[in-house]
Amino acid sequence: MKLTIDNLDGQGPQDYTAYVQANSLSVARKLNAPAGLKVALVAYSGGFVVPATGGRVMVARSDGSNLFTGYLVATPLSKYCGWSDQGARYVYEITALSDVMMLDLKPTTARPPFVDRSAGSAFQQLTEDALPGWFDLSGVEAGDTIPYLSVDPAKTWGASAAEIALLARCSYRDDNGKLFLTPLGQNTYSLAESDATFGPASLQLQATNRLVNDLTILGELEPGAHVKDYFVGDGSTSRFYLSQIPFTRKSDIPSYNRTILDETYTELDPTHWVVTDPTEAIAVSAGLLQVAGGTGADGQTYLRFVEQVELGGATVLEHGDIVFSAASEGVVGGLYAGAVAIANCVAGFRIAPSGSNSTIQALVNGALTGTVLTTMPGHHYIFATQLYPDEIYRLEQTYHSSQHPSGNPRGATAMGSSVRVVLEVHDIDPANPATQVAPATVLYDGLIANAPDFCTYALINSANLRCAIEFTYLYLAVDAMVRSTVQGQSEQTLPVGSLLEGGQCRVSETPTLEFYSPYIPQADQAIEVSYRAGTHAMARLMNSASIAALKNGLDDGVRGALRQVQLPKARTAADCENAALALLDDAGQGWAGEYQAWNQFLPGAAGDIYPGDGLNINVASRNAVFLAIVREVDILVVDMAGENSRYSMRFVDAGDPLLDFTFGPAAVKESTTLTPIDVSQVGNVYLPDLTDADFTDVTSTTVIIDAGFTPPSGWGIEVRTSDTGWGMTNSGNLIGRYAVSTFTLSRFARAQGYFLRSYDNSSPPRYSRYSAALYVDYPL
Repeated sequence: MKLTIDNLDGQGPQDYTAYVQANSLSVARKLNAPAGLKVALVAYSGGFVVPATGGRVMVARSDGSNLFTGYLVATPLSKYCGWSDQGARYVYEITALSDVMMLDLKPTTARPPFVDRSAGSAFQQLTEDALPGWFDLSGVEAGDTIPYLSVDPAKTWGASAAEIALLARCSYRDDNGKLFLTPLGQNTYSLAESDATFGPASLQLQATNRLVNDLTILGELEPGAHVKDYFVGDGSTSRFYLSQIPFTRKSDIPSYNRTILDETYTELDPTHWVVTDPTEAIAVSAGLLQVAGGTGADGQTYLRFVEQVELGGATVLEHGDIVFSAASEGVVGGLYAGAVAIANCVAGFRIAPSGSNSTIQALVNGALTGTVLTTMPGHHYIFATQLYPDEIYRLEQTYHSSQHPSGNPRGATAMGSSVRVVLEVHDIDPANPATQVAPATVLYDGLIANAPDFCTYALINSANLRCAIEFTYLYLAVDAMVRSTVQGQSEQTLPVGSLLEGGQCRVSETPTLEFYSPYIPQADQAIEVSYRAGTHAMARLMNSASIAALKNGLDDGVRGALRQVQLPKARTAADCENAALALLDDAGQGWAGEYQAWNQFLPGAAGDIYPGDGLNINVASRNAVFLAIVREVDILVVDMAGENSRYSMRFVDAGDPLLDFTFGPAAVKESTTLTPIDVSQVGNVYLPDLTDADFTDVTSTTVIIDAGFTPPSGWGIEVRTSDTGWGMTNSGNLIGRYAVSTFTLSRFARAQGYFLRSYDNSSPPRYSRYSAALYVDYPL
């Protein structure tokens, strides 16, 4: 075994093996953290060079494998140890961290959140953002999909990498410039008392009790009831009070607010864009993105956003202030279900040549539709896409356990949704200041059924675009859709947000809808506000079989617990259920322990052991038969010449929840009594929500409601005055139960609300998870 240090003085790696003090070289490895090295060097000759901070350290075996590679992280500590015939002698204690410490020295790049990425892809991107081309990433495996993850620039690379690994039930490590990301337990070795090399005195085991059969999980703020509030303008009222507090997505990183991308073009930032440009038609100059042609074919020259766009929750994409310099052909601001190609375009702006100018038309599901706008020389065009999906999140969170390891997680179910898409263009004539504040032209305002969960966003798909683009802005809008109908006109979607963002009104948590002075509703103008009510995600699951088995006399057999999940984030009640299922997978007896062995006698004849490796422990004499995951490995090199090292491996059983979760202080956020769900019934408890419920007519004494769902025989629609008491046994706030889709209800006040859920003919009946809440505030 050889210790070399390159002091970066131009002399290359120098052999320090002869200076190593006996029993001083040790290596500490921890799960999803840099490995550390400590060693004491005795300076017994005048030729000794004190290692320099930042020096490259390697401890290599004679077979070419490495025990450690990394860099010195501090100035060596010197200690006087006596006098020799050559003068005073000193011992220098040095510390080093493995290669990934270089990534922690780099500032974390402010980048868009990872969306629908595999863990391996996110891990690679995080690494390349920090040190492009520095590491060999061929050892990084894909892992499971991460629906959404914001990378906090206040955290180091290592902290974010550890989060990615935990989300996928993986471990990462490094070796001489190569990074590995692999599922926990991918390399598993036998540790059995029947093995000839097993040392019973070297094994310490501690049983732990994780028995729980009634588990409550608390999550994040979630979107609850599907609310629609209806108002009518009187020509002067600018503020309308909403019936409930709207749910609004908040960034994981407070300082990020809700902005996904705010790009002004000084360069093509690789953390934002991927360029496919065989003819070099795309460039940045004079603070503008310049597009000068293409191959003449669809989908061959394009500028693609590095992340996908989730068609969940209100999202606005402003594709830029664009000036066309000649007749052009291509697509601007396209959202694609797959590869960048017109046939795959879910929504975008089709640009086509028209003499020396161009036409702009909405492109929806690969086909042209709606109004055609012809460009004028010198005019500026601001393209904007507004997305209003029925669902806030399109993919459930992913959860793991020993029974659902990497590659077979719980959750990760796609959530279908329709999406209202508004495509508009603001035509600005620099010679006419009035056009600066003129309303945009709406090219398309329609509903796309069964829209994709995620889309590729390409700012430009240039067959032959000739234009300059000043900015691109993507942000999470307020999660509320406001639609309005002026008498004699068709219904239209109104932009919600600040005036600077082009909004006509804003929605606040007061909760109110407030119109800006230029857009105060006219008399008899109908207004509809659609949003989700905010509530806290939580779920309570029980294992009735376990409870029955433990029941004994006065002991009812219940073993309860309440946990606040921090990571993976439980964004909805369904996520809370899946998190609870994962934790209940491994409820019962757990294990923790430590095993020591010389390197020649490692479990299963392993050449080396790393955190994240598995140990199949079979020690029947201690009633210990389980799969363990190594969390820490400490190595003490006792004999460098003979390459003899003492390994201490600390492990937990594969069901330890800290392999898959982080938890916070648990606090009940609402005085809600949760009805427990048996683990055998999860996924079969709730009916679909009545997302299409709507008023079809409102008079001074009645309302007509279309639930948007025709109940089968024995099913029905239950209507209540408040969002409580659902079930056949409670009639306190019941308005009625209806076996048809459309029905008439009485109206007794100017402002009145109705709450709807469907139910079936089960015993007891199943209901929708979330209510449809219809609220009307019309003069009597």
